[in-house]
Amino acid sequence: MGEETEPPPKINQGFLRDHNYVTEADIISTIEFNQTGELLATGDKGGRVVIFQREPESKSAPYCQGEYNVYSTFQSHEPEFDYLKSLEIEEKINKIKWLPQQNAAHALLSTNDKTIKLWKITERDKKPEGYNLKDEEGKLKELSMVTSLQVPVLKPTDLMVEVSPRKVFANGHTYHVNSISVNSDCETYMSADDLRINLWHLAITDRSFNIVDIKPDNMEDLTEVITASEFHPHHCNLFVYSSSKGSLRLCDMRASALCDKHFKIFEEPEDPSSRSFFSEIISSVSDVKFSHSGRYLLARDYLTVKVWDLNMETKPIEIYQVFSPRVFLRAMP
Repeated sequence: MGEETEPPPKINQGFLRDHNYVTEADIISTIEFNQTGELLATGDKGGRVVIFQREPESKSAPYCQGEYNVYSTFQSHEPEFDYLKSLEIEEKINKIKWLPQQNAAHALLSTNDKTIKLWKITERDKKPEGYNLKDEEGKLKELSMVTSLQVPVLKPTDLMVEVSPRKVFANGHTYHVNSISVNSDCETYMSADDLRINLWHLAITDRSFNIVDIKPDNMEDLTEVITASEFHPHHCNLFVYSSSKGSLRLCDMRASALCDKHFKIFEEPEDPSSRSFFSEIISSVSDVKFSHSGRYLLARDYLTVKVWDLNMETKPIEIYQVFSPRVFLRAMP
């Protein structure tokens, strides 16, 4: 008798809109699970964040196992205009990152091209009643109407999910932000754009520290851009960033304040016989992640997912083919 497998996660169809009325703003641009997998946050091109919560498993309703229902929805970013550069800043959510949970509340970071925001998500299932100086509608009473003193009490009410903005981190990037990563120290995070990576403290919004800068003196000498960055899950001094040339650079913040010089680089040597017009396009890394143990790196390029061992820089230990080169070339315009 075969082993029972857990059914795949399902999204409550009540959230999905009629395809005939879907607009450009409804297209999902990023998704992110929290550390436990109980919450799933999605960001769309309209600047909205929708949080789904996993339904608790129940023996009486096995069909609900793995189902996610809408938990909260809020507008994270609005369209802006940079008058200095005459550029429109889209509201599209580029990345979402959950912070490690410290108490009953949840917290996440969301970013568009320029501005990063910290949000706090809390649940309320009780409401205070019996204020001495306020009526049931929350308005102040006339002092002459207060004839007795009473102790306010908390009464059960319907569950309410409140989302409140805590911090806004702006003016830190000249180019478009493509990734954010929370450090294991739970106090700092980094954000990366095409040419720079900045280190932020979660309590300081008006100042960041530049830790990587690959911008050349002459932009005509530019050969690659930063595509993603990620902190090590256990060592707060280590981080990796990927480039459009397909290389992964591991950096140590203890070595210097500006980590322009990596101490390890992971890249596959190019075979001259297989080089083509599309070689640089398909080798560009779109995302990079550490394994939970921190021993391995996973990098996604156009056609493959590659697994690297931090102790072996010469070649990846595994390569998973996602798309066939023949199918890719056929799809190219």
